[in-house]
Amino acid sequence: MPVRPVLRLGHPTLSQPAKAVAEFNTPQLSALIQDMLDTMAVENGVGLAAPQIGEPLRLIVFGMQDNPRYPDREPVPGTVLINPHIIPIGDEQEGDWEGCLSLPGMRGWVPRHRHIVYTGLDAEGRPIEREASGFHARVVQHEVDHLDGILFPQRMPDMRRFGYEQELAAAADSGTENH
Repeated sequence: MPVRPVLRLGHPTLSQPAKAVAEFNTPQLSALIQDMLDTMAVENGVGLAAPQIGEPLRLIVFGMQDNPRYPDREPVPGTVLINPHIIPIGDEQEGDWEGCLSLPGMRGWVPRHRHIVYTGLDAEGRPIEREASGFHARVVQHEVDHLDGILFPQRMPDMRRFGYEQELAAAADSGTENH
């Protein structure tokens, strides 16, 4: 299947809420899911939301074993999640650096719920319910935000901790990183 271009910050589709998927087991849905998986793989992504490739549907794919963009992160199970819903477990949040295929080369420090339960449907319309913590929970929350028209900088409490990866790394190496 074709690799699709990833929309970048500023494209209007990224700021609009996506519509629920109503039909399952269709050739169109299967092709879209495969396009998303192929695009995510080529871009070294950990997750991808349908709006990022111009399809305003409540559909995300995510998963990772080894990824050069996140070399020190634990694996995340490969998942197709349709019409997702997130339920935080407790109030505990943690901040960490996030990147996004729609903001290439940029990172920001984003607080997220540490523990969540997520629900939704798989490609065949069967229910999924999982508990997730840490990086897995962060990835799901990041991707579901895309379905609501939210990009990670909108979640950042301190824009001084947002920038290009190279500049942030150089600041960290020199001990001048903004905290």
